[in-house]
Amino acid sequence: MLRIKRLDIFIVKSFLLLFIGTFFICLFIFMMQFLWRYVDELVGKGLEMSVMAQFFFYSALTLVPVSLPLAVLLASLITFGNFGERYELLAMKAAGISLLKIMRPLIILVCFICVVSFYFQNVIGPIAQGKLGTLLISMKQKSPELDIPEGVFYSEIPDYNLKVGKKDRKTGMLYDVLIYNFKDGAENAHIIYADSGKMEMTADKQHLYLHLYSGELFENLKSQNVKSQNVPYRRESFREKHTIIEFDSDFNMADASIMSNQATTKSMGTLKASIDSMTHYGDSIGRQYFKEAMGGAYSQPSGLSKNDTLRIAEANIASYNVDSLFEAATLMQKQKIISSAVSRTGSLQGDYSFKTYTLETNDYQIRRHRIEWHKKITISLSCLLFFFIGAPLGGIIRKGGLGMPVIVSVLVFIIYYVIDNSGYKMARDGKWIIWMGVWLSSSILAPLGFFLTYKSNNDSVVLNADAYISWFKRIVGIRSVRHLARKEVIIHDPDYSRISDELNALTARCRAYVNTHPLRKIPNYFKLWMSVGEDNEMKAINEQLESLVEEMSNSKSVTMLTALNNYPIIAVTAHVRPFHIYWLNLLAGVIVPVGLFFYFRIWAFRIRLSKDMERIIKNNAEIQDIIKTNNNL
Repeated sequence: MLRIKRLDIFIVKSFLLLFIGTFFICLFIFMMQFLWRYVDELVGKGLEMSVMAQFFFYSALTLVPVSLPLAVLLASLITFGNFGERYELLAMKAAGISLLKIMRPLIILVCFICVVSFYFQNVIGPIAQGKLGTLLISMKQKSPELDIPEGVFYSEIPDYNLKVGKKDRKTGMLYDVLIYNFKDGAENAHIIYADSGKMEMTADKQHLYLHLYSGELFENLKSQNVKSQNVPYRRESFREKHTIIEFDSDFNMADASIMSNQATTKSMGTLKASIDSMTHYGDSIGRQYFKEAMGGAYSQPSGLSKNDTLRIAEANIASYNVDSLFEAATLMQKQKIISSAVSRTGSLQGDYSFKTYTLETNDYQIRRHRIEWHKKITISLSCLLFFFIGAPLGGIIRKGGLGMPVIVSVLVFIIYYVIDNSGYKMARDGKWIIWMGVWLSSSILAPLGFFLTYKSNNDSVVLNADAYISWFKRIVGIRSVRHLARKEVIIHDPDYSRISDELNALTARCRAYVNTHPLRKIPNYFKLWMSVGEDNEMKAINEQLESLVEEMSNSKSVTMLTALNNYPIIAVTAHVRPFHIYWLNLLAGVIVPVGLFFYFRIWAFRIRLSKDMERIIKNNAEIQDIIKTNNNL
C-alpha cells in the first residue's frame, strides 16, 4: 500500500509541474492571439499603464477556461511520453499495475481542474467578461494620442485638419503650420497659416492650447443675400495669436450596464432566467403581432356577418375577372388603384420586415444564451476528455519533451477547435439543435479517448509507425534482408557434418517443390478463391531453412556468415489465398477490382518464390563448398 502511495505522489508531481508550465505557455499564446485582434484599435491611444494592466488581467481571466484543456492535453502527453521513453511505464506495468491504476491519481486531479474550470466560467468569467467588454469599448472610444506628423494633414482632431512642415521635438515648436477649421461647415472654413507655433494640452486634458506666431487668418463670411454670387471673406494678419481647440484626450470608462445583456457576462442561473424571460417575451410579441395582423390586413369588414367573412375568405380569386374590373376603370382611377396598392404593399412589407427582425433577433439571443449555458459544461468536461486522449497517446508514442507531444497536441486541439467551432456556428444560426451543435466536439472526443485508453491499456501498437511500415512492406512485397554478424561468445559450434546432410535434404525438397508446383505459371482465377488448404510443404521448408541458418550463425567464419545473409526471407503465405476464412476469399473473388489486386499480387509472389527456391539451392551449394574448404583447412 505504501508503495502505491509513493507511486501516486511521484505521478502527480511529474504531471503537476508540467501542467503549471504548459498552462502559462498556453495562456500566454491565447493572450497574444487575443491582443492581436485589437492591436489596430488600441495602438496610438496613449493609454496609461493601469488601463493596459486591467486589459491584460481581465483577458487572462477570460482565457483561463480555454487554456486549461490544451494544458491538460500537453502535460499528459509529455508526462506519459517521458514515462514511456524512460521505461518507467514499462516498469510499472511489469509490476502488475495497469494503465488505469497509473492514471487514477491524475484522473482525480483532472476532475478537480474541471471543477476549477467550471468555477471560472460560471463565477469569475462572467464578471471578467463584463469588465473586459466595458474596458474595450472605453478604449476604442478614447481619442488617439496627439502626435502630429510632418508634411501630411492630421485629421484625428474633430472638425480640424492640421499640417506641420517641420517639428522640433526638443523644444516642441512647430513650423509652417496650416490649420483648417470646419466647425461651421466646409463652405465656411476658417484657415490659419502661421510661420511657427506651439501646442500643449490643458490641465484638465479637455482642450488644446495653440500659440501661433507671424501668420494670417482667412474666414468666409456668410452672405446676407441668398441670390448673391460673391461670398465675402475676412483676412487677418497677426504677430501672435492664441486659440483653444476642444480635444478630450482623457480616458473615460463607459457605463458597465452596456454589457449586461451579453450572454458571456451571465452565470448559469442568470442565463436560465434570461432564457425564460426572452422566451416569454417572444411568445407575447408573437401573439400581439398575430392579433395586429388579424385586425389589420385580414380584419373582418364592417357590415358582414361571420359567415359572410368565411365565405369571402374561402372564395377563389380565379373566379373573378380582376383584369376586366381594372380595365373598366378610368385612367385616374387606375392611377389611384396602383398607387394605393403600392403604398399599402410597401407599408405592409416594412411592417412585416420590422416584426420579422424583432422575432429573429429575440430567437438569436435565446440561442446565444442556451449555447453559453451548455458551453460552461462542455469546456469544463473537455479537460477530462483531453486527459483521456493525451495520457494514452503519450504511453503509445513514448516520446517525451517538447517535440512530438507538442505537434500531436496542437493537431488534436486544431481538430477539436474546428469541430467545436463548426457545431457552434450551426447551433448559433439555428441550423442544428442547440445541444447537438455544442456537444458535437465532446461526442467525438469521448469515443476517441475511450479507444486510445483501451488500446494503450492493452499495449496496442495502434500508433506505432514501425508496425504500419511493416504492414505496408508486406502489402507491397518489400521484405527485410538478413543481417547476421559474428557473435562475440559462441557456446555451441555448428555440427557441419550433420548440417551438410541437411543442406542436401533441403536442396532435394526445394527441387521437388519446384517440380510439383508450377509457380511461374499463371494461376487459375476461379480455383484460387475456392482453394481451402494451406501450403504446409512450404512452411516445413521455411522452418528447416531458418533452423539451419540459426545453427550456422554460430560460425566463426566471416565467409560463412556472408553466405548465410544471402538466404532470402520467405513469405510462406503470400503466394496462396489472401484470407483464412473461406467466404472472405469468395467475396474477394466476386468483387472484381479487389480480386484482381490480390490475383496479380499472388502471381507476383509466386514468381518471387520460384526465384527464392533457386536461390536457396544455389546458396546451399556455396555453403557446402565453404564447409568442405574449412574442414580441409
